This record gives sequence, structure tokens and C-alpha cells, in this order.
Amino acid sequence: MENTAYIVPELVTSYGLRVIASLAILVVGYIAARLVRNVVGRLMRRGRVDETLISFTSSLVYVTILAFIIIAALGQLGIQTASFIAVVGAAGLAVGLALQGSLANFAAGVLMVIFKPFKAGDYIEGAGTAGTVEEIGIFTTGLKTPDNKKIIIPNAKIMADNITNYSAKDERRVDIVASVSYNDDIDKVKQVLSDIVSGDERVLAEPAPTIAVLSLGDSSVDFAVRPWVRTGDYWGVFFDMQETIKKSFDAEGITIPFPQQDVHLHKSD
Repeated sequence: MENTAYIVPELVTSYGLRVIASLAILVVGYIAARLVRNVVGRLMRRGRVDETLISFTSSLVYVTILAFIIIAALGQLGIQTASFIAVVGAAGLAVGLALQGSLANFAAGVLMVIFKPFKAGDYIEGAGTAGTVEEIGIFTTGLKTPDNKKIIIPNAKIMADNITNYSAKDERRVDIVASVSYNDDIDKVKQVLSDIVSGDERVLAEPAPTIAVLSLGDSSVDFAVRPWVRTGDYWGVFFDMQETIKKSFDAEGITIPFPQQDVHLHKSD
């Protein structure tokens, strides 16, 4: 009984301090985890990251920190955590192998957030398709095609291929090739093309447009017509200028060689 009277207070004192220390780790760690989660969320919102990705990343950071805090608290109580960590690691490896495709898409989504190759509203070409970006999710990106179809592309597939962002720059060059007969006066042709380009208010003065002989074909002289426009005016100028060139050539008696008699005009991006 006397030994018990001495042992019990000693055990209470020893383990009581460990319990208090463990609870302190849990409380402080919980507060720190919430603080870090909020900071990560604020930083990502400041970078205009998609809200879904913000929520997922913040939660992932929060859970990861809590896991380390719980392990530290258990260790403070004298519980061996090596085997527990091994089990958690093995489970994590198994889950990672099972979800490696999804994890690859998530990693690609994170890279897209960091490097920002495009944003919602941009018209892009990538992964073998093209369209306007509607949404950038954690695992996939949604595009809307010009004929109003929605395409869902895994992020890993987009990042593994070349990406062409047609909306990244404020200005774009419209490339048109106009072909005329060898019998036509090239100076007259250049003047007609110059009048067409300068008469379109959407064409920018700088950079200066290019109108020049591009090549001497088998049955035609090919002219390069390359005005610069605002990116939003690209397709309007492209289509309108082709029609104007055809009408102007007809009015001036300039021949568009057969078999391209109706419209021998090409676009090259």
C-alpha cells in the first residue's frame, strides 16, 4: 500500500504532463493548420485561381498538417508511431498507384494554375482540339467549340501537348493570299489591295500591313495580304476582306485564275 501511494502520484504526474503536452500540441497544431489553410486560400484567391481548386488545395493542406499533428501528439504520449506511419505510407502508395491518372491530371492542373498558359474566355488549340475555355477544373478543362459543342479534356493531356493561345495577345496578323493572272498589272493589283486594307477601319496602322508578291505559281501570281488587327476583330476582318477583294478584283477587271475563279484565297495562322 505504501508503495502504491508513492507510485500512483508519480504515474499521474508523469503521464499527466504527457497528456497536457499532447493536448497542447493538438490545440496549437489545430490553430496553426487553420491559419495555414486560410493563408493558402487567400494567396490563391489573390492569384485568381479557380474556386474549386482553392477549396481542394486548402483542404488537402489542412488534412496533411493535421495528420502530422496527430502523429506528434501520439508520440508525445509514448505511443510508437513508426508502424502507424508505415501503414499510412503503404496505404498512400496504394491509393496513389490506383489514382495515378487522376493525380497526373491534378498535377497538370496545378501547373496550369502556376504558369497560366490560358484563362477562361481564351480561344486555344491543344490536345487535338480547339475552342473557347469555359472552365479550368482540378482534373479537366472545358472548351466550347465554335459550333457550340462542349469538350472536356483531361488536364494532363493538355499539358502534354503544344498549346496555341489565340487570345493571349491583343493584336493578331490576318494572313490572306490573293492570286491573280500573269496578264494583270501587278502595280495595279498592289494598289487595289492597298486601298482595300487602308479602307478598313479595323486594320491597325502599326504594325504596318504587308502587301507583296508572295510567289510565282504555275498559273498565277500570288500576293500576300497581311494586315494587323485587334484579336477580337480577327475573324470579321478575315471574312470581310476576302469578299471585298473578290468584288474589287471583279470591278477592276483583275482576273482570279481558274480553277480558283470563285475565291482563291487562303488563311495561314
